[in-house]
Amino acid sequence: MPADEARVISPMGAKLKKHWRVVFYPLGMTPALWLVWQGQHGALGADPVNVFERSLGLWAFRLLLVCLALAPLRRFTGLNLLRYRRLTGLLAFFYASLHLLAYAGLDHGFDWSVLWTDVTHRYFIIFGMSALFMLIPLAQTSNMFSMRLLKRRWKLLHSLIFPAAVLAGIHFFLSFKTLNSVSAPYLAALAIVLLSRFLPRFQAGSRL
Repeated sequence: MPADEARVISPMGAKLKKHWRVVFYPLGMTPALWLVWQGQHGALGADPVNVFERSLGLWAFRLLLVCLALAPLRRFTGLNLLRYRRLTGLLAFFYASLHLLAYAGLDHGFDWSVLWTDVTHRYFIIFGMSALFMLIPLAQTSNMFSMRLLKRRWKLLHSLIFPAAVLAGIHFFLSFKTLNSVSAPYLAALAIVLLSRFLPRFQAGSRL
């Protein structure tokens, strides 16, 4: 690449690197806006509420998996994308909250008696709610002020993401009631990401 062209591109790259949140947060919300548009135009099939609710939950699970995968990715490949861990974690919480709102509002019309029965008797709802409640303090303290305030306790608090992910995985499985072409790959990915924390780091030149 010519030097003058590199000088033109570099400032743009540096600017994007500095202000990446301005780009990626709206980009992360695009699936939700697309689902809303599809719902308004009758493009979600015969049971739009169910499709809308499940799709939001699936995006929450996808983003949670990405958030969990960033540390193993750096550990085993050297690719450091940890700057996006907060972004993906907050977006996962955002979609999980929308998933809950769709379930409570669109599915049950905020009928609190029905919701209470579900929360206390339906196991997959209990697991899902428990996972979301664990994510709430993580979302609230996902900022530099909280990191400075909590110090070492911040890391301990944010280790809640692992049991939250396990509970979310159980909720995900029970909502399908079986392993199929949709649930199996995501659950396998969750298992790999969690188990990778216990694997020794591969070093180039090491013998098998």
